[in-house]
This record gives sequence, C-alpha cells and structure tokens, in this order.
Amino acid sequence: ILRNKNFSKMNLRNANLSGADLSGSNMTGADLTGADLTQTTLYGVNLTDADLVNSQLVEATLTTANLTTADLSGSNLRQVSAASANMTGADLTGADLTKAYLETTDLTGANLTDANLTGAFLERTNLENTDLTDAVLTDAKLNWVKNLDKAVLCRTTMPDATVDNSGC
Repeated sequence: ILRNKNFSKMNLRNANLSGADLSGSNMTGADLTGADLTQTTLYGVNLTDADLVNSQLVEATLTTANLTTADLSGSNLRQVSAASANMTGADLTGADLTKAYLETTDLTGANLTDANLTGAFLERTNLENTDLTDAVLTDAKLNWVKNLDKAVLCRTTMPDATVDNSGC
C-alpha cells in the first residue's frame, strides 16, 4: 500500500521495492541508486530529477511516468513497459533497454550513449536531440518514430544491423 505516497527527496538507496505498487506516488528528486524495482508498478509516478543509477527496473511498469532529467545511467530496464512516459533530458547512458516497450515515450534530449535497445519497441517515440552514440538498436521497432533525423547517430547500430555514423 504505497500508492499515491510522497517519497520526494527520500534516500531509498539500495532499497528493495521489487513487486511493489507505487502508482501515482511523488518521487521527485528521490535517491534510488542501486534500488531493486523489478516488476514494480510505477504507473504515473513523478520521478523528475530522481537518481536511479545502477537500479534494477526489469519488467517494471513506468506507463505515463515522469522521468524528466532522471539519472538512469547503468540501469537494467530489460522488458520495462514505459509507454507514454516523459523521459525528456533523462540520462540513460549504458542502460540496458532490451525489449523495452517505449511506444509514444518522449525521449527529447535524452542521453542514450552506449545504451542497449535490442528488440525495443519505439514506435511513435520522440527522439529529437536524443544522443544515440554507440547505442545498439538491433531489431528495434522504429515505425513512425518522431525526429529520428534530429537524433545524434554516431556508431549507432541500427535495426538492420548497419552502423549509422551520420552524426559523428
């Protein structure tokens, strides 16, 4: 019973919240470094400026969550469901987003350098000014992606396994 709670700026480093339902909670600026959020429901949660470095979000639900400028570098987001999430300016450097569901997610200005997006579903996702340097998008679904032409593509492995260096 952690729904709609205020965790703003709380220190939750290395917390085990696996399987919890935190829907609607305010976690603005919370420190969740190394936290285990595996299969956690974070529907509509505000994680603006939250620190989620090296956290585990495997199969978590982040649908409509606000992760504006959140730091998710080095995090494991395999098979995460983050449809319609706001990840504007988020740091996802080195994150594992294998088979992530990111339909209509806003990744404007996000840093996905060295991120693994193998098999990710990115349809209708906004990639304006998104840094995809050294990112892997093998088998990713990019139908109707917005602003791919405005993303930074440098040593980026595309869905067909070709390497795009257009932004180097």
